[in-house]
Amino acid sequence: MKVNVQKKDDLNAVLTVAIEESDYREKLDKKLKDYRKQANIPGFRPGHVPAGLIKKQFGKSALIEEVNHILQHAVYDHIQEEKLDILGNPLPVEQTDIDWDAQSEFTFDYELGLAPEFELKINARTKVPFHKVVAEAEMVDRYINDYARRFGSMSYPEAVEENAILKGRFTEVDKKGAAVENGISTESTIALDALTDKAAKAIHGTKVGDTFTLDKKSFKDDFRLAGVLQIEEDVLNNSSYRFEVELTELSKLDPAEINQDLFDKVFGEGTITSEEEFRAKIKDDAERVFVGDSDRKFYQDVRDKLLDKLKFDLPETFLKKWMTTASEQPMPADEIEEKFPEMKDDMRWQIIENRVIRENDIKVEHEELVEFTKQIVLQQMAQYGQMPEGLDLDKIAHNVLGNQEEAQRINDQLFQQKLLEFFKNTFKVEEKEVTYEEFVKAVNKN
Repeated sequence: MKVNVQKKDDLNAVLTVAIEESDYREKLDKKLKDYRKQANIPGFRPGHVPAGLIKKQFGKSALIEEVNHILQHAVYDHIQEEKLDILGNPLPVEQTDIDWDAQSEFTFDYELGLAPEFELKINARTKVPFHKVVAEAEMVDRYINDYARRFGSMSYPEAVEENAILKGRFTEVDKKGAAVENGISTESTIALDALTDKAAKAIHGTKVGDTFTLDKKSFKDDFRLAGVLQIEEDVLNNSSYRFEVELTELSKLDPAEINQDLFDKVFGEGTITSEEEFRAKIKDDAERVFVGDSDRKFYQDVRDKLLDKLKFDLPETFLKKWMTTASEQPMPADEIEEKFPEMKDDMRWQIIENRVIRENDIKVEHEELVEFTKQIVLQQMAQYGQMPEGLDLDKIAHNVLGNQEEAQRINDQLFQQKLLEFFKNTFKVEEKEVTYEEFVKAVNKN
C-alpha cells in the first residue's frame, strides 16, 4: 500500500491511497473461510458449502468491507504520522468506475483542507482593555433597598398607601367601562410602584371591595403586565389594554430599618457593625458578581484584537463542502453560502486558539480536571444551601466526569479559564473602571 499527499496550493491537498492485492488478500481469504464455516445454505451441510459459491455470494461485500477498513486506518494513520495540520475531515473524492468484480488494485483520493501558516504574534506590546465594573452609589442604594424589603415585615392597611401590594380581579373593559365579551379576566397581584406616579396617586385611599380602572398609560414603561396576568404578550397587545380592577386583598411590605439587626440578618451576627461597613461590603460583593462578565468581555476583546491582527486565508471551497457533510443533519449548501462570511471568524479564531494552546503547551491534566469539578460541585451545593457531612467530593467528581458529555463541557470550561489566564499574563492589560451602564454599552458595541 502506498500513501502520498500532493499539494494543490498552500491550503488544499489531495491524499492518495493505492491498495494492492497483497494488502488485503490474507484477511479477505480468512474472512471468506469464516463465512464458509458459518454459512447455512439449503442443500449443503454446515461447513461444506463450496468455496466458489461462498466467494460468489459474499466475495464482493467482504472485499469492499476489507478495503474500507484499510482505507480508514491508512488515511488517519498517515495524517498523524506526518503531522499534517488539517481542517475538518478528509473528504473522499467520488468514484463511479470501480469494478469490484474485476479489479484487484484500487486507488482512492481524499481532499484535504490544510491549516494556514501564519506567525503567532502575541506579546506585552499588544494592549487589551479590561472593563472593571464599579458599583456606583445608586447601585449600592438599590441593593440596600432590596435587602431592606427582603427582611421587611408585612402589614395590612385599610386603604391603598405607599408601598402597598394590591390583589384584585382584572376584567377587560371597553372605553365605556363595559366588560369585553370573551375578554381577559383573571386575578393577579401587583405592587403599587408598578404604576406611574399619576396612576398611583389616583387610587390612594382605595379600600378592599372598591373598583378602579387601569389602562396602558397607568403602568411604568418597564413593567410587563402580560407576565403578571399570565397571558401572552400578543393577547395583551390585541386587547383594549383597559381593565376594571376590583380590589380583593391589600397588604404592604414595610422595609426593615438600616440598623444592626439588618446587618446581622444579611451578613451574619457581628460581621458588620456600621452602615459605612454595610455599604462597603455590598459594594464589594456587587463588583465581585461582575468579574465573570468582565472576563468574558476581555476574552471577546482578545479575540477581536487577534482576528484583526493575524491575517490568513482559509480553504473556503473545501470548508463549505465539508460543512455539508459534517453532521447527521448537515447544513444545506445555500444556507452555508449565506452564513459562511460570519462563520469564517469563528473558524479563524478556533485556528488561533489551537495554535496558542499548542505553542504554549497549555493543557489540562486529569488531576486538575478532578479538582476543578470538585469546586463546581461545592459551588452548586453552596448555592442551594447544601453541605452534608461526610461528603465524598472525589467520588462525586469522578461520577460527574463519568458522563462523557459533561466531562467534555467541564474540560472546555477549564481550558477557557487557562487561556484567559494566559492572555492576562501575556498582553498589556489596561484596566478601565466603568459603571454597569457603561459596561453594557461597551458589550453591545461588539
